[in-house]
Amino acid sequence: MTLFKSSVDTLEQFKSILGKLPKDSYAAPCEVLSQATIGQHTRHVIELYLCLIQGYDNGQVSYDKRQRNKRIENEVSFAIEQLNYIQVHLEKPDRKVEMEYELNGVGNSMSSNYYREVMYNLEHAIHHHALIKIGIKYFTEMELPESFGVAPSTMHYRKVCAQ
Repeated sequence: MTLFKSSVDTLEQFKSILGKLPKDSYAAPCEVLSQATIGQHTRHVIELYLCLIQGYDNGQVSYDKRQRNKRIENEVSFAIEQLNYIQVHLEKPDRKVEMEYELNGVGNSMSSNYYREVMYNLEHAIHHHALIKIGIKYFTEMELPESFGVAPSTMHYRKVCAQ
């Protein structure tokens, strides 16, 4: 299914970029990211995917109750391990999921489905990749793929406009 292929491919590109990143830039506060780190943005992306995968069996997902694992934000190799795990475990049949969230101290829930949440996570990851790209450009001279941090629809639009 295209949805899973796009997700796995996006995460593969991300792993490749993280693997080339100078070690000292991953967990360093970045001025242009309001002192956030590339590792913190990476952790955030990974943990939302993990919340979805881990909530699949019982049909209850809460992105608010993520682990906030400092190891993911400080160790590139561990982050890549987690991305590998997501790639292996992401593809599942669609099913209803109940999304739990808190607003103003009040617990709420809404119905969704697994495929919709996989799509949300893909778009969310791309958004954070755009922020990570800013951090990478701030710390390094690394060449990044044109598609990194850019939505597939934007890539398609640019291609159409160039013709």
